[in-house]
Amino acid sequence: MTVHFRRAGSGEPLVLIHGIGHRHQAWEPVFDRLTAHHEVIALDLPGFGNSPVPDAGMPADMAATVAGILPVLTAWGLERPHVAGYSLGGAISLELAATGAVASATAFSPAGFFTPAERRRALAILTMLRVNSHLPTPIMRLALRSAYLRAMCFAPLVAHPRLLDADRALGDALALRRGLGFNAVARAARDYRFDGLRLADATVPVTVGWGDCDRIFGVHQAERARAGLPAARVVTLPGCGHVPMSDDPDLVAALILETTGAVPSASSNPPAAARRGSQEHHFTE
Repeated sequence: MTVHFRRAGSGEPLVLIHGIGHRHQAWEPVFDRLTAHHEVIALDLPGFGNSPVPDAGMPADMAATVAGILPVLTAWGLERPHVAGYSLGGAISLELAATGAVASATAFSPAGFFTPAERRRALAILTMLRVNSHLPTPIMRLALRSAYLRAMCFAPLVAHPRLLDADRALGDALALRRGLGFNAVARAARDYRFDGLRLADATVPVTVGWGDCDRIFGVHQAERARAGLPAARVVTLPGCGHVPMSDDPDLVAALILETTGAVPSASSNPPAAARRGSQEHHFTE
């Protein structure tokens, strides 16, 4: 299995996992903040970004997804890394925490706390966004130069879409179009629900953050996470949407670093990281 990733920084390893249809660049707003404290590995999940669909096909369910990620982490020499993810990546982070394979998990708007109707609605919105991404690239490039049109296109994902620049917006749209794993992951989500009982005996620190402007998985789902994960810290992120790194990078980075133990939990504004050299790679298992 070939997995593309960006790796930088030093310290205890921290793996960043994106959501369905996205790419590792989603973490760019917080990447440098995190590398000030950790060796950070932001990956493209199989079938997304620059990671191709595995030769054996996409995993059939969440259990197979986690089973495929674990040997990759081992091959990278990562023994119980910290993990953080959002949406699909948030669910994967919680699943990894349930196995005890990670040192901590921070999950933003994780999948698995929705009702069947809420799941269908979320997938319908994401599918509509993907359909729109198949417009001719020159037309998308021209349209996304407009702050107004960027706001219309990305409002379901972020609370402040005008903060996205045109190049970032186009790159995200093309990643959504080219994400060959999208349909397989959407099918697998039909039967997925996170079982909090698997975290009941875990000693792994877990934080769940939920944007109060999340239009994909409404913030009310945070209450289900709070009820189902009594040992976890569940917090609301004011002014943040489904992909909160763009809306409030300081808050998102602080929450991750508090969960990993890199900064005290009372800290709300970790210092900005000095820019470090980084590399992007493909890993093939």
